[in-house]
Amino acid sequence: MFSPRRAIKFLLCASPILGIAALPAHAQDTASGAEKRTRVILGPQLSPSWPGSKDLSFGPYVDVSRARGDAPFAFEAPDESFGSPLIRSGNFAFGPALGFIGSRTAADIGADLPKVGFSFEVGGFAQVNLTPAVRVRVEGRKAVSGHKGWAGEISADYVARHGDDWLFSVGPRVTLGDAKYKTAYFGVTPAASATSGLPAYDVDGGIQSVGVAAGYLRQLSRRWGVAVYGRYDRLVGDAADSPITRQLGSRSQPSVGVALSYTFGGGR
Repeated sequence: MFSPRRAIKFLLCASPILGIAALPAHAQDTASGAEKRTRVILGPQLSPSWPGSKDLSFGPYVDVSRARGDAPFAFEAPDESFGSPLIRSGNFAFGPALGFIGSRTAADIGADLPKVGFSFEVGGFAQVNLTPAVRVRVEGRKAVSGHKGWAGEISADYVARHGDDWLFSVGPRVTLGDAKYKTAYFGVTPAASATSGLPAYDVDGGIQSVGVAAGYLRQLSRRWGVAVYGRYDRLVGDAADSPITRQLGSRSQPSVGVALSYTFGGGR
């Protein structure tokens, strides 16, 4: 599946960025009052095919950032959902968060369980920098298709950097879901039990997994750089004990990505 953390960012940002890149440098300066730089990170990543899957699927590892003048690019965790701050006040920021999860069919999972359609999630995030090196972020997203539930995440990151020359981040993750979301991926109704042979299983809303994520960016030249990230989540509670997880999936949920970055704008 395409990562809900990054693929949608590419879809939503690619067109405006290409338009900006096509403008002459003086036109960009006139429109904004100062030169802006845009950094595009693009490469492959492996991530679970759906929540609880034992299989990994290829998808794009994508990030798009903008900065004005010589200011460093703002920190973004490599696994966070798409969303640019709409409100900033001191160390606090708030804005939209979007994501999606690809569909899961009976053929995909290897049992006659109900299909979970493509899930497009819409919500918001709030984040605060407790110190220059520590950021805490909370996300909540409601699926308007597919699982139709609420999903969320609480994260914290320690960030070490030297401007844009290099940046390293690491921190814990807690993934949440309401009963509708978790039932779609980990619950087994009596009807599904009869068709799949799995025991019936009820789930409640709450914590789905705990984990850790780390990322590293390195600028190789003024324009080119590299980016890598890794994340590991472990299903807990009723998501971990589900017969779907135990017999058809995995409690371990790793992700990894590697990419090149290219920065344009900001003069030569």
